[in-house]
Amino acid sequence: MTKSPWAYTASNAPYAVFPLGGIGAGSLGIGADGRLQDWEVFNRPSKGSVNGFTHFAVRAERAGQVVDTRILHGPFTGNRSGSFLGAQYNAFGFGPRRPQMTGFPSFRKSTLTGPYPAADLEFEDIAFPGTVKMRALSPFIPLRDRESSMPVAMFEVSFVNDGDTPLDYTLFGCLAFDFVDVGANANVTIDTSKGLRLTGTTSHPSDHADHAQLSLATDHDDVSFQHHLYRGNWFDTMEVYWADISKGGRLKDRKYTDLKGLEAHNQADANEHSLMAAHVTVPPGETGTIRVALSWYVPNVQKYWISQFPITCCGTQETQSQWRNYYATEWTGSEAVADEVLENWNHLTEQTLGFRDALTDTTLPHVITDAVSANLSILKSATVLRLEDGTFYGFEGCHPSSGCCEGSCTHVWNYQQALPFLFPALERSMRVADFVENQDPESGGMAFRMALPKGIGRSTVRPCADGQFGNVMKAFRDWKLHGDDDWLKQLWPHIKAAIDFAWHPNNHDLWDPDQTGILSGRQHHTLDMELFGPSSWLCGFYLGALAAGAQMAETVGDTQSAELYRKLFANGKNWVGEHLFNGDWFMQQINVEDKKTLAPFVTDKGQVMHMSGDIYQQYWSDEHSEIKYQIGEGCAIDQVLAEWHARLYGLEHLYDPDKFATAVRSIYEHNFVERIGDLANPCRVFGMEEESGTTICSWPNGVDRPVIPLPYSQETMHGFEYAFGCQLMMIGEVDKGIRVFEAVRDRYQGHNRNPWNEIECGSNYARSMASYAAIPVLTGFEYDASAAHMGFAPVHTKDGHFKSLWSNGLSWGQIEIAEDTTRLSVLGGALSIKTLSLNGQVFSAEHIGSVLGVKAEKGRVNLEVGTHLHL
Repeated sequence: MTKSPWAYTASNAPYAVFPLGGIGAGSLGIGADGRLQDWEVFNRPSKGSVNGFTHFAVRAERAGQVVDTRILHGPFTGNRSGSFLGAQYNAFGFGPRRPQMTGFPSFRKSTLTGPYPAADLEFEDIAFPGTVKMRALSPFIPLRDRESSMPVAMFEVSFVNDGDTPLDYTLFGCLAFDFVDVGANANVTIDTSKGLRLTGTTSHPSDHADHAQLSLATDHDDVSFQHHLYRGNWFDTMEVYWADISKGGRLKDRKYTDLKGLEAHNQADANEHSLMAAHVTVPPGETGTIRVALSWYVPNVQKYWISQFPITCCGTQETQSQWRNYYATEWTGSEAVADEVLENWNHLTEQTLGFRDALTDTTLPHVITDAVSANLSILKSATVLRLEDGTFYGFEGCHPSSGCCEGSCTHVWNYQQALPFLFPALERSMRVADFVENQDPESGGMAFRMALPKGIGRSTVRPCADGQFGNVMKAFRDWKLHGDDDWLKQLWPHIKAAIDFAWHPNNHDLWDPDQTGILSGRQHHTLDMELFGPSSWLCGFYLGALAAGAQMAETVGDTQSAELYRKLFANGKNWVGEHLFNGDWFMQQINVEDKKTLAPFVTDKGQVMHMSGDIYQQYWSDEHSEIKYQIGEGCAIDQVLAEWHARLYGLEHLYDPDKFATAVRSIYEHNFVERIGDLANPCRVFGMEEESGTTICSWPNGVDRPVIPLPYSQETMHGFEYAFGCQLMMIGEVDKGIRVFEAVRDRYQGHNRNPWNEIECGSNYARSMASYAAIPVLTGFEYDASAAHMGFAPVHTKDGHFKSLWSNGLSWGQIEIAEDTTRLSVLGGALSIKTLSLNGQVFSAEHIGSVLGVKAEKGRVNLEVGTHLHL
């Protein structure tokens, strides 16, 4: 049997942890060894955490005699001396943490097979009769953000009896209630009216920040349970637990009425636990399956972090630092979540697996679907929140126990392309939040971090050039994906102000005060410092905003702005091509030895960076007589990034196509490193030794390099790399683009790092969702909802055959193009089109309707879910 490319064995992939949860609802992880970890369900990250002794176990009986009992874990591959994360007497130097259950029999072999969003685990042991399989997932259904935001992990455990006699199998689910108010313990309730619902709730009222509920629920009809595990001292709890589950038969209930009685006991096992058992008899050669939902409900989010920058404008001091999770407005508790999941199990599972199949049943290279699928998990991680009104909010990534870099950072979230295509309503909520919450109503300058809670006011952090103008380009994209002119008209005053900020008198960074179409002055950017003087990188975003702004202005009837933006665009594009291109790549125009460049910015106006000192102390090196943190003549990975955005969104070219292609090839030549270990890197290390990657900036031989260059220059940051790999694909260098993707994913193979946790500034880093862009790039996808047009022109086929997922923001499905036929399938949403373009051939709605046997109405034809169009 051929091994799946998404298979990770516990013994060879100790770092593989697959996240389960909802968008903005928190998550927990399941390792390739089956252990539940990273319990990030309490509205903040918690890397490496466990939840008491929560686990699954299995037992097999034959003719009333126990054959074997095992914890549903594979081999332990952690540090056998213990973990630095454990509490005193349960940390390093005391052996593995006891909640990891390494002291009990487990399976000799376990394998977890992806891809995201569903994990299939298989457990094998010579002593256990048959095979145990588990499917673990949480709903992930494009366009259905409510179901995809459910705070739940779904487990389907199957027992395969490959013997010649019937076997009685039992699945045990042990659930701990490791709540903040541990002194009060959990109020455990059990409901057997609909199978079994085992729920623990804190003593805190429902509006308290620490109110929490956990439920373990099944719809199986043959169950037994214990309200509480035995309470005792030392190791009594798990001693009795093992005796209870390994002796055979049904569980005998145990229920303590004194909820505070645990305080005097459990010297070693200080959490309340409850236990469920589901029993199934499986004839020889058959399979028995049990469904279990693990749901949580922690409804109140508290701002536990301190904002890096002060708040100004428009807020109220009475605004509370606590708000409700979106999911708390849709469900009343963890049991309500479990009820809905169990009632709709087949639908939620089929839709989630349908998406996975559409993504992976493809002719696209494996590494593309691997990078795309793996990084979709970021949407289910603690990086993401959904506010009470449903607004999508993200940190940049996760510290081990807190969010990393607050505020849906505009320049970081610029890179991700998964949300707008798969959950476009959530992406549009980010646009509204940025333009309404973050924008200075006087100047149009946009803080690049949004302050929480909403309504508290605007951050004083300075506008960021790539983030601000990127938001304009993304507003264009989101409008094209949705086609709602009213939405555009409502946002237009904000979008216009964002563009016009370039020359606004209150733009103290002097981006383009003379309306030249060239971005200069002091420009903050995603590498956390500022460039002085024009660069193709940041000028490109300005040009992209002008091009997008002109089209949007025309749509809303602002012809004067449209005319101005087109004039500035033409001038800026020509200037960049003539003055910043050196024949091989685009550079930054600056004399780093000219201290006077900094003089216009010796001012208290405008928020400074969080570094201390004035502009000279921040940027001038007396020892080297140079301005610090610049590109100069270097070859930067993002020098033509704005073109990536423009081509994805259907905008006109921002750079001369030949110069763009030459620059992209130069980046590959000079920045792609086959062996990272040969490169000196004083920055953060995301690749090392034999690993490969593309660095942020290089200064090839013969080119002057600043003594203290652009921050992070020697790093290999994955979102940058994915965007660059897509640019290679855009110019026909598909194999090189694939190599760039391979270099990233080779660093995340389970034995070296977690395949579902690409890091940058913390875990689950948002920028890695740039990988999704490879799908529209390789499919040659184009879509304009306002024109009701969709098209495909694949740039990568497999022996002349092409098959891929597509998603346009209103519908999704698969496209398959062979030599003599095309098959377009609609799997979700509803597709309404006037024209469909396939490799340049345009089909009208009337033609499509005649093929389907339906009549086009008003020049459109509607394709509902389940439609398969053959052309």
